[in-house]
Amino acid sequence: MSAFAEAMRERVRQARSDLAAARAAGDVFAAALAEDELQDALRVAAEHGVEPDAGPEGRNGS
Repeated sequence: MSAFAEAMRERVRQARSDLAAARAAGDVFAAALAEDELQDALRVAAEHGVEPDAGPEGRNGS
């Protein structure tokens, strides 16, 4: 697995976590920012053929 792919997966994980935390806190502004970051991270990952939910070996959940 490339360092880029792992960095993209981490970016997606962090954005999802930030979004969940913002929603749980009822912070609409932070949720909007986190959602934008998540969408951007998913877009970049897709453009580079990175599966955001793949595990360390590049397979989903592994």
